[in-house]
Amino acid sequence: MNTIDHIRLSPAGDGLIILDQSRLPGKAEYLELTTLAEMTEAIQSLRVRGAPALGIFGGFGLYVLAMRTWDRDFYESISRDARVLANARPTAVNLSRGVNRVLAAGLEGPNPARSRESMLREARAILDEDIATCRAISEQGLTLLRDGQCVLTHCNAGPLATSKYGTAIGPLILGAERGMHLRAIADETRPLLQGARLTSYELCRAGVDVTLICDSMAAWAMAQGMVDICFVGCDRVARNGDTANKIGTSAVAILAKHYGIPFYVLGPTSTLDLSCPDGEHIPIELRDPEEIRSAWYREPMAPEGVRCWNPAFDVTPHDLITGIITERGIARPPFEKSLPAL
Repeated sequence: MNTIDHIRLSPAGDGLIILDQSRLPGKAEYLELTTLAEMTEAIQSLRVRGAPALGIFGGFGLYVLAMRTWDRDFYESISRDARVLANARPTAVNLSRGVNRVLAAGLEGPNPARSRESMLREARAILDEDIATCRAISEQGLTLLRDGQCVLTHCNAGPLATSKYGTAIGPLILGAERGMHLRAIADETRPLLQGARLTSYELCRAGVDVTLICDSMAAWAMAQGMVDICFVGCDRVARNGDTANKIGTSAVAILAKHYGIPFYVLGPTSTLDLSCPDGEHIPIELRDPEEIRSAWYREPMAPEGVRCWNPAFDVTPHDLITGIITERGIARPPFEKSLPAL
């Protein structure tokens, strides 16, 4: 079995240890989670985040809860826990899929002990699959890049958001390993600054030449010829190719279209939701207004009582997307034909 550092089981297998992403890059702090309340809080407060990582976390999380369930109603209890865990964040489809895969494995067991064994195998399989998937996505994305090019990315779709390499910045990290000189521009990604805190952190550690910009600078960077291609991750892709990703992604796609810059979405096929016809049917999470008003400042930066609207994601229409890069190949328009073919 493959292993990763930022999501792993405790030595006894009855706790889930995570790297608290909300403390990066200033502090690398690990937390051990043992209860459903701790796990849902970690998801909702973005201590663990990124669609593929949430699938891995959800699978191992449900196994840990099963390890700590000893009542007579074992199957009822893990089913109840699975419902809560799967719905902790609604937009990324990987979380519910990871939880439900491990739940299905557990429900097939003839007794709790065998069920726990099956659940652990399934959780490990999800992790192994994601590591292989991220490597394959990175290989696919790297075929589109030439030495010296600059990739603009939004939010964080690197190793912390997945297992290894990542999706959107995976080709950059893989290219650096092979001695390619690739450059990156990372949007800071307001309001929670995942691009500043996480993407620039990961790219610096990988030896990639990265420049951090404010979100509002992307248009001018493109106008100045600084951007060759855009790579972004995804939390859910509808059947027609409409894609949900971190808020601000659709603005990058609109700008790229205007300046004639290719715009690619990178993600595993587990993020495809072919039961969802289009972006209008993707649920969009609304978050605490304080993330805009005061979260990153010693004093509030807006008047007390001002109304704030804080959607965590937006939907990029399929007609703005050059291609969707998966572990099975690159889907191109029309996506209603190319995505199911993958």
